[in-house]
This record gives sequence, C-alpha cells and structure tokens, in this order.
Amino acid sequence: MRSDVDAAPVLACSEVSKRYGRTLALDGVSLQVRSGEMVALLGPNGAGKTTLFQLLTGLFVADSGSVEVLGADMRRDPVRALAQLGVVFQQPALDLNLSVRASLKFHADLHGLPGAVSRPRIAALLERFGLTPVAAQPARELSGGNRRKVELLRALLHEPRLLLMDEATVGLDPASRAQLVDEVLRARAERGLGVLWATHLVDEAERAQRVIVLHKGKVRFDGPPADLREAQGAPTLQEAFLQLTGGQKNERVAA
Repeated sequence: MRSDVDAAPVLACSEVSKRYGRTLALDGVSLQVRSGEMVALLGPNGAGKTTLFQLLTGLFVADSGSVEVLGADMRRDPVRALAQLGVVFQQPALDLNLSVRASLKFHADLHGLPGAVSRPRIAALLERFGLTPVAAQPARELSGGNRRKVELLRALLHEPRLLLMDEATVGLDPASRAQLVDEVLRARAERGLGVLWATHLVDEAERAQRVIVLHKGKVRFDGPPADLREAQGAPTLQEAFLQLTGGQKNERVAA
C-alpha cells in the first residue's frame, strides 16, 4: 500500500454548515480523509449524512465553510474537484438499457479518456470484477450484486483519488456486500485511494481505519472504531454508537 496516509488530505471539510429553511442540517462540520484511508461515516436518520454527500458531490453548495478535494475548492473550482472523485450512490444510477461495456465507455468519454486508455482499462476491470462474461448484456439483466459491481467499476474507471460510497451495499445479500467491501479495500491498498463510506452496517464500519459519527448535524466522534468503544465503555461498536447518539435503538443500525 502507498505510504502517504500522513500526506495532505484528499478530502478536507472545514466548518461546513447547510440550512434548509429553519432546519440546520449541518452545523460546522469539519472532517478529513487522507490517501490510503477508509473512513466510515455513521449517523442515525436525520443526522445530516445525505446533506453532506450532496455537498461533497457538488449537487448543492454549503452556506458557509469549505469543501476541498485535493486542494480544489468545490465552490470555486468544482470541475477540478469533481474530476478527482468517484461516487457510488445509494440509489442505483445505471442506464438499464445500456450494456455493461457501453455504460463504462460512456463514463470514460465523459471524463475525456481516449479509447487507447479506456479500452484496456475497462477490459482489465471487467476481468478483475468477474464481469467479462456479462459485458455485452444490458444492465437490466444483471443481478443486484453485479449491478453494484458495475457502479463501483465505473466509479474507479477514471482512477480517482477519492471514492464516496453512500450506503452502497443496501439491499445486497451478505456475500455480494462482503465482496464489494473487499474490492474497495483492495483498491484503497493498491492505489492509496481515500474512501468515505456512509453506512448503517456496523460490520462495514469495523473494517474502516476511522469512524466519524454524525448526529444532529455535528461531528460527535472522529477516531478508530476501538477508541469509540473505549470512550463509551461499550463492548460493541453498535452499542457505542447508540450510546453516543442517545440510545436510539429504533435506528437502522445493523450488527
């Protein structure tokens, strides 16, 4: 793995706030993700995770504070910032009528990758993800797990430095979910990819190097999973999370 974890962050949010009418969705959020680091973002419903990802992907602009991707400010230089990141959204975002290969070629064209670069890169990623046999099939014929693999492959195709995963394993069976996490961790290790993974699934958060707990628009904890358990005096990460966020046992947090 690349040894640049202590280098400048690939993602830096500083005192980010966002309000919708009278609702303060984010209240002075500061966080960082460094190269070669997987950070899990945990938070109950309404914590502000969705709003944060909307700002990180340029869908909305923060009311105050800054979001930088590899030093590019999302407000002043969104094109350069967005070029450095890949995203897998919670909601499926594939054109179901396009073949797998056509979807990937379209994405490569959007990022300005010439065919001499994109063709071998697509072939190598299809092979790596075990998708070569279905490359000519339309996405609608794929299983849910394979569709997610295509979306992850697409997010990695232009070789971003930052990967955003927005509850990307929701609805997948355990085997497909584990495989997706394994592939992300493999990319992190091989290429020094920085990863911010929003999840409700504690076993995914346990595999991260750091956990950030977002609650009521504020960062309540930022550190290794073991430190969160220790700080709350809890035997499991799930119990520590529930204690820190007010013991909301009805939230969608899965062991």
